[in-house]
Amino acid sequence: MKVPLARPEISEADIAAVVKVLRSLRLSLGPIAPAFEQALAEYIGVSHAVAVNSGTTALQLALRALRIGDGDEVIVPSFSFMAVTNAVLTERAVPVFVDIDPQTLNLAPTTLEKALSPKTKAVILVHSFGFPGPAEETVKFARRHSLAVIEDACEALGAERNGRKAGAFGDIGIVAFYPNKVITTGEGGAVVTDSSELATAIRSLRNQGRRNGSDWFEHHEPGFSCRLAEINCALGLQQLSRIERMLRQRAQLAATYNRRLESNDHLSCFGSHDGNERISWFTYPVLLDAAFTREDRDEVWMELRRHGIEAGRYFAPSHLQPALAGIPFRCGDLAATMSISERLLCLPLFQALSETQIAFVCASLEDILDRRLASVHTIQAAANW
Repeated sequence: MKVPLARPEISEADIAAVVKVLRSLRLSLGPIAPAFEQALAEYIGVSHAVAVNSGTTALQLALRALRIGDGDEVIVPSFSFMAVTNAVLTERAVPVFVDIDPQTLNLAPTTLEKALSPKTKAVILVHSFGFPGPAEETVKFARRHSLAVIEDACEALGAERNGRKAGAFGDIGIVAFYPNKVITTGEGGAVVTDSSELATAIRSLRNQGRRNGSDWFEHHEPGFSCRLAEINCALGLQQLSRIERMLRQRAQLAATYNRRLESNDHLSCFGSHDGNERISWFTYPVLLDAAFTREDRDEVWMELRRHGIEAGRYFAPSHLQPALAGIPFRCGDLAATMSISERLLCLPLFQALSETQIAFVCASLEDILDRRLASVHTIQAAANW
């Protein structure tokens, strides 16, 4: 049995929508992108959505629209996909890495005050694995210190806290549509905001610095070509129309995993026990017991691959990446980040995943863990003898 980590759901309606755009010959700057943006903004509950070619681009444009640049400090969790740090570095700002709450895998609000300096300009709150992060607490802190808040909801489209969608709390939200996400446009992302000023700036930046109503060859600022093509937006519009069904399916799959694994003494499962939260399950993370080292986790990961099961080792701490060699950054105590990153495994989760596949994944994982621990205990016993 082969079980991929993720797989996009592509329906006949999706294919028909893309073919319709191809037949129209209007492949860029047509009517579909604005329709997708409007539908996305309405779904998230904000005034504006600006579609771009990736979530990483969306982060970079958000920072630039907020005028964050040389020497400005941005508070970010080290436990996040490297795109977050890359965007900060690309704008020549300084990342200030903070730790996570090991129960939620999201930024710990208690770390923010110590990370603050006179150079701090923004906080990037990442909603990791679709778990809604502490948005209210982060925004409250930011407002007290006149900081901007960017929500990275690239893995969390549809996640909620207290009835509000992830991405709708801060000054700017970011979502992404890579094929491993809940919905996909192939490649793509979007910036969402309630600010007309920020939305206008980002629309200009994604379109070579042009402004609405100006001549095509009139460029008001240095910009980029970051537009999302009509075929991508057609796919996204179709997928967005059924996102609620997709989220329910993923929640049911996560519940099946939980029933099978929650009693296993070798690992811990995650999930909200707060009735005011809704998880948008990006993948199914499990944390191996403290007896496991990073080498043990990696061996478990390799053994799963030998069984035909793809798993993810999220996330290598950003502050340890080679890309930061010789580049200034600040960080505090990152004990939880280090501990979690060395023992976390993410199991397959996608709409078409069957209960038979989940049973196979869980049985394989439990067997591998049992054998790995037995081997560790044998080695320890031999050393003690």
